[in-house]
Amino acid sequence: MGELTSGARRLPMGDLQQRAARAAAGLASLGVGRGDLVALYLRNDFPFFEASFAAGLIGAYPTPVNWHYTADEARYLFENSGAKAIVIHADLIEGIREALPPGVPVLAVATPAEIAEAYGVEAAPVPPGMTDWSAWLEGFPPAEATTTEAPGTVIYTSGTTGHPKGVRRAPPTPEEAMVTMTIVGRAFGFIGHGDPQDIVTVMTGPMYHSAPNAYGLAAARLGAKVILQPRFDPEELLQLIAREKVTHLHMVPIMFHRLLKLPDEVKAKYDLSSLRFVVHAAAPCPPPIKRAMIEWWGPVINEYYGSTETSAVVFCTSEDWLAHPGTVGKAWPEADVRVIDAEGNSLPPGEVGEVVARIRGMADFTYHGDDAKRRASERVGLIAPGDIGYFDKDGFLYLCDRAKDMIISGGVNIYPAEIEAELLKMPGVADCAVFGIPDEEFGEAVCAIVQPQPGVEMDEAAVKAYLRAHVAGYKVPKRVELAAELPREDSGKIFKRKLREPYWAGLERQI
Repeated sequence: MGELTSGARRLPMGDLQQRAARAAAGLASLGVGRGDLVALYLRNDFPFFEASFAAGLIGAYPTPVNWHYTADEARYLFENSGAKAIVIHADLIEGIREALPPGVPVLAVATPAEIAEAYGVEAAPVPPGMTDWSAWLEGFPPAEATTTEAPGTVIYTSGTTGHPKGVRRAPPTPEEAMVTMTIVGRAFGFIGHGDPQDIVTVMTGPMYHSAPNAYGLAAARLGAKVILQPRFDPEELLQLIAREKVTHLHMVPIMFHRLLKLPDEVKAKYDLSSLRFVVHAAAPCPPPIKRAMIEWWGPVINEYYGSTETSAVVFCTSEDWLAHPGTVGKAWPEADVRVIDAEGNSLPPGEVGEVVARIRGMADFTYHGDDAKRRASERVGLIAPGDIGYFDKDGFLYLCDRAKDMIISGGVNIYPAEIEAELLKMPGVADCAVFGIPDEEFGEAVCAIVQPQPGVEMDEAAVKAYLRAHVAGYKVPKRVELAAELPREDSGKIFKRKLREPYWAGLERQI
């Protein structure tokens, strides 16, 4: 039987299940029922698991919310979701108090010391007059599950280009649940890599994202030991791996980037031999970063590609990647993955087009409250995650960029991801973003915003000179700006919308 740990605290799985059953009874007493949404405005903490499991027991949908949201963003999500209850960490309440919907029960969680310390806030008790989650759930007898179905989910996408979309997946049939369990088990390394109850993992990413959410909840259900790292810290992760004999990890490339920047003497201090399966996803991983991680950690680095809408459809081992550098892998046997042109025709190997995919036999999804957007996501009966890519002759998929990020300059397609990958190799560059800005002559021009490493002097001319030596001339940015920090999601995705908006204000993008 597994357990959750966070700092010095621990919660055995039996206790978690008992608390979830009590919370289920409590939610039912508030009028929360089958098909209703319970919003989780929580950092990675025990109540996240308790509330998620509780909602599932009564047929409700646990709906994690990005706790970085402003009050306006939170208001949109609460209104769009129609949440019937909100569970929130105490220190986050004041920032969105005005967005809390009138009449909706709010259950407050005292912010524990290790989370408060990680985020530089005061350890916050539950405010006077608000309902304390832990004390509240103890007032109910454990509920009997009102459904034996696997739980449904509503996960909001990150909204890096607009309002987040609520991806609603109904409770699956037993057959659909088996397909999901198989895909998740393979993608996360829970199948074929030892007894799941021997798994020790660290939650490195926030569980309001769909992949960490699925990963963490699945690991707990399987009886793994799940260590909650309050906030990603590269050396602390190495310490945890060595001390706790961690076997499995789910990561994003920006974490690899930060790990590799540690001094060599720090990297050499820790025994990482317990690692059996490390998987990354969510954002492109520059080939030099991935190769360096495989050289350091060994052939335990895996990757999957997919989206909240499609689930994981493509998978790649270290061996696959070393033989096909840059690939995101091959399709699962259960997945239909194609690259198509504008007319929906499948393209031959080497030709770039839109990637579309679906897992055969998996429960379908809708966009919460937006059937038209759901219909618009379909291509030839498959789902378009919004990526551009191509297959090689061996069936390995390569991604060029997000379709919405592609720059069309003078009729030529330019993929920002290619330029970003080169910029990240430039000495002194910590981070970067490339996107299109208005240009009277060409329609769009390439703009790069570069974040230098601390203490590094850099200017526009140096960036352009470096790129001229590494990419075709038409890909060299017309404009380069320097920034102290770029707005990045915890998943590694950059909020390009926030960077683009000042350039396109008052204009309609003509592409």
